[in-house]
Amino acid sequence: MTERENRLRAYRFQGPEWIPIAAGLPFLDWGSFGYDVRELESICLRHPILFPGFEPGTLARRHAEVPTLYPDLVAGRRYRDGWGCEWETLHTGMVGGVAVHPLDDWSAFEGLASPDPDREDGMRPLDWEALADGIRQAKSAGGFAACGLPHGHTFLRVQDLRGYVNLILDMADEEPKLARLLDQVTAFNLALVRRFIALSPDMITIAEDLGMQTSPMLSPEDFRRHIAPCYEILTRPIKDAGILVHEHSDGYVLSLLDDLIRTGGDVLNLQDLVNGIGNLAREAKGRVAIDLDIDRQNVTVRGTPGDIEDHIRQCVLALGSPAGGLSLVYQPWPPTPPANLDATFGAMERMCVEENPWR
Repeated sequence: MTERENRLRAYRFQGPEWIPIAAGLPFLDWGSFGYDVRELESICLRHPILFPGFEPGTLARRHAEVPTLYPDLVAGRRYRDGWGCEWETLHTGMVGGVAVHPLDDWSAFEGLASPDPDREDGMRPLDWEALADGIRQAKSAGGFAACGLPHGHTFLRVQDLRGYVNLILDMADEEPKLARLLDQVTAFNLALVRRFIALSPDMITIAEDLGMQTSPMLSPEDFRRHIAPCYEILTRPIKDAGILVHEHSDGYVLSLLDDLIRTGGDVLNLQDLVNGIGNLAREAKGRVAIDLDIDRQNVTVRGTPGDIEDHIRQCVLALGSPAGGLSLVYQPWPPTPPANLDATFGAMERMCVEENPWR
């Protein structure tokens, strides 16, 4: 069974042979954080299931490519996106924040122009021909093909434009201009979605963070009133085309879960400890495929290799099933100890592929 066939079976509850897993190291200058880059690369080489074809020098090469591929992730200079938001970051390879909100004052709204979907996704330039080639090549090689909206496509996009406090007050005040702004942003996103559908990927992603550590960033009522309708507009044509919808949110989003499922998510990328494994088993398991985001704040940073093994086992046993509906993804950040990276990668490979308890 190919990787593509297996992941499709997992997300459609059709009995995959193994639990799909993925991991990756951010495109940082890891040496500047005190790591021995050769040690990190030797760890990746020990885990060919997660890092197939990995070669020494990969981490340095990917970091060097950031200014070209991800110009918004370059430290020391501001980046202006297609909506006019100005971004800055402290570490090249790490997402920063918006320093200038173009609609901090509503007086600038009438002059707001949407980006051109033929040229960019609102954050970075798009090469549609290269994207189409990538999807065709992935499928022909048995790989799973996905593409999607830039992270922060709707709620975070209007937050970038207005600022968080302004946006929350707009919702509370039922500011009429907010509805117009959301319509404009959604129209742009829908134009991208229709172009993605034409490429026939296996899955289209709509990712943005809605949660904080202990609550969502907006109330369930505000999400349902202002944001969920935008999601439905975007996901309906994807599902009508028979393409999987992947929704992502960091943070606590349990109180938004019903609406996230209702608005079209076939696969929800949710964080484990923030939401609680037991809560996810009770509220989400079997209703939607869970692409579980493995902790990168507590157990994998401060725990022992044994703690990590126990955690991965708990995730698999609590959320998996013979039918599928589970995948695991892990992206570690400093200051995670190298031994814990090794332990997490190893536990994922053993529990999900080599010793999958559900097969």
